[in-house]
Amino acid sequence: MSKNILILCTGNSCRSIIAEALINKELDGIKAYSSGVKASGKVNPNAKKILEENNCWSDEYHSKVIEEILHIDYDLVITVCDNANESCPIFPKETKVIHVGFEDPDGKEFGEFVNTYQLIKKELLPIVSRHIQL
Repeated sequence: MSKNILILCTGNSCRSIIAEALINKELDGIKAYSSGVKASGKVNPNAKKILEENNCWSDEYHSKVIEEILHIDYDLVITVCDNANESCPIFPKETKVIHVGFEDPDGKEFGEFVNTYQLIKKELLPIVSRHIQL
């Protein structure tokens, strides 16, 4: 049985999209979704580029508001920015929420997106594996 995870950020354009894609590619038995508390409506081109370079990109990834995916029962919610952590909504069922913050690469050079990708892969994936019992 697949476990559902929500990655929550402010704009849902960089960090949460990268985390969603990495989890979906690297962790079997887990389906990741992402959303923004104030979604920008677009994926940052550098976030898309780093995901494409690592064969993680899917055209299903897009910036979305939380209301678009609230109908899903989540086994774990992870906030990846301080703003999302502070304004995280209440979920219908008792859902574990954890915060694992990453610096926002938006507006920076492509190398910062590479660093963010590597940090999320190195730090977040083991945390997800520990919190989700398959």
